Amino acid sequence: MNEKFTSLPLEFLIRLEQIVPAAFLAEVPRSFEIEKATSFRVNSLLANAVEAYSELRHAGLDVSNCIWCEVAGTIPGAQKRLLSEHSSVRSGRVYIQGLSSMLAGLVLDPQPGEAVLDLAAAPGGKTLHLAAMMRKQGQLSAVEPVRNRFFKLRDNLSCYGADDFVRLYQTDGRGVGRKTPERFDAVLLDAPCTSESRFKCRAPESWQYWGQRKITESARKQKALLRSAIDAARIGGRILYCTCSFAPEENEFVVAQTLRRLEGQVRLLPIELPVPNAQSGLLEWGGKSLPEEISLVRRVLPTEKMDGFFLALLEKVDTTTKDRNRKGP
Repeated sequence: MNEKFTSLPLEFLIRLEQIVPAAFLAEVPRSFEIEKATSFRVNSLLANAVEAYSELRHAGLDVSNCIWCEVAGTIPGAQKRLLSEHSSVRSGRVYIQGLSSMLAGLVLDPQPGEAVLDLAAAPGGKTLHLAAMMRKQGQLSAVEPVRNRFFKLRDNLSCYGADDFVRLYQTDGRGVGRKTPERFDAVLLDAPCTSESRFKCRAPESWQYWGQRKITESARKQKALLRSAIDAARIGGRILYCTCSFAPEENEFVVAQTLRRLEGQVRLLPIELPVPNAQSGLLEWGGKSLPEEISLVRRVLPTEKMDGFFLALLEKVDTTTKDRNRKGP
């Protein structure tokens, strides 16, 4: 193992080598050391993308358009402060957001007129993306239990022009499905996790609480949140489960155990991502095998422009129809 990466926990690097395909093993560790490009999304609730790009370039920012998201772009990481201080950000017309997190909205694909739930919403980047994709038509609800994060979410929605559309709830997402069963056409669960994709070699505080115990604790909470998300979805509704962790215990295993416990009530859907740095779900980890359908989930591998990310898209199944078909005439 290259010594310049040993500032990260050795156990994490060993696990990473078992997760990442050989073709990416050089680039992935390097992504934790370099200064990545800064990405942003033009807030279509308040701004026009072409005009926003032009304004940023006029201010001296070296903007590169994202080829798979027409309202997204990147600038060199060294220009992040210049962007964050630009009037377009302060006025809510441009939102600084990771490219990987933008995939969540694209995969869930909320439609105008739908009832949509963001079950772990703060600080609000994905909520704002959903609101923009829905063109503020339909119903969008956002949940955040932690007080200071809830107020950060509220402030962001206000700044970026979505506070008159999004219904906010300060409550534990694990109880939402029980309180609002089968109400939503689409549910986004960007679950609290160990945030492994945000580790930085030069920032030991980014992994100071990381370890197997933290992974186990996160997975326990994630399973409860995913069950709540599924309960809150209507029959035929879509549920997107995502994390910014690499750990299979927080990703493939959470999904596989949920599918087993809710057998016949929910199924995985295929995901087509517009990026080359993605891999199918692992089918074996720690000596344990996973069902073949887990290959449908996707793990986005980090690059010089993107952070690591995990996505699993599920659909709630009409079990009454299946029961009728099983009984026959």
